[in-house]
Amino acid sequence: MRLEGHFPVMLPEVLETLAPKPGGTYLDGTFGGGGYSRALLRAAPCTVHAIDRDPDAIKRGQPLIAASEGRLHLHQGTFSAMEKLVGAYGPFDGIVLDLGVSSFQLDQEERGFSFRHDGPLDMRMSVTGPSAADIVNGESEAALADILYHYGEERRSRRVARAIVDARQSGPLQTTGQLAEIIRKAVPKERPNFDPATRSFQAIRIAVNDELGELERTLKTAPNLLAPGGIFCIVTFHSLEDRMVKRALAQLTGRVAGPSRHTPLSLQQAEAPAFALLHTRPRSPSETELTLNPRSRSARLRALRRISAHGASA
Repeated sequence: MRLEGHFPVMLPEVLETLAPKPGGTYLDGTFGGGGYSRALLRAAPCTVHAIDRDPDAIKRGQPLIAASEGRLHLHQGTFSAMEKLVGAYGPFDGIVLDLGVSSFQLDQEERGFSFRHDGPLDMRMSVTGPSAADIVNGESEAALADILYHYGEERRSRRVARAIVDARQSGPLQTTGQLAEIIRKAVPKERPNFDPATRSFQAIRIAVNDELGELERTLKTAPNLLAPGGIFCIVTFHSLEDRMVKRALAQLTGRVAGPSRHTPLSLQQAEAPAFALLHTRPRSPSETELTLNPRSRSARLRALRRISAHGASA
C-alpha cells in the first residue's frame, strides 16, 4: 500500500470511506505518488481515473498503468478541470482529493517547496507560470503582507514582508534557504519543532498555485460527477482549506442556518438535499500514522454521499 518515498495520508480511512466495489469507477483527483490509486486498484477490480498537474507525477505513474492491466488512466491537468478531463468517463462511484503537497515535491530540493532543503524559489506544481521567486521579488510590500496574512495566517505578516523587501534591495532572492533565513530572523520561534518559516512558505505556495481558487472551483464541480450513492472524500491540511470544505459540504447537505421564523412557510419549503455527510465531524489520522508519518499531523478527512440524482451544486 506504500510507494517508495511516499506515504499516502489517512489511507485506511480513505479506503473505508470510499468502500471500493467490483466494477466501480473512481477518480483520484490528486495522483501524486499514486498511493490512493494503487490502493483502490488493489481493494477491488475497479477502474481508476487519476489527475495530476505535475508532469513528473504522470511520468512516475506509467509503471502503475502497465501493472493495472488497463484499469488505471492518468490525465495531466488541474483537478478543478476534472469535468473537462474526465467527465465523459463518469459518473463516478467515488472521488478523492488529497490537498497536501506530494512528498516527492517536498523532498526534491530543485522544486523549491521546502524550507528544509536549499533549492531554487520555485514551488510550481505544474512547472509552468509565475514562480515563488516572481512573487517574492516582484510583489509590493503591501501585497506580500496580504498574501502572508490571508494564505498563511501569519500574524507577523507585515514584519515578514518588510524584511523580504529590505533583503531584496541587495539583489533578488533566489533560494529557499535565503528566504527561510530572512523569515526566521523576522519571526520569533513559537514552540519546539515548529519552524517560523512554515506559515510564510505555505502562503507563497498557495499563491503560486492558486490552491484556494482551485479548491473553490472543484467544490462546485466534483459533487455533480458522482453517481447516486457515490462518495466525495477530501483530505485537507490547513484551516483555510478545511473551512472552505466544511462550508461547501454544509451547503450541499442542507446543514446551513435555517430561514427566519418570519419567512412565509411556502418560501421555507425546499427540495430535500441530494447529498448527506458521512461524518458530522472530520476524521483525523490514527496515532500509528502520526508516529510513522509526522507530516500527517494536520490532516483532516471530510466526506459526503450523493443520495439523489437531483440537486446539482451551485
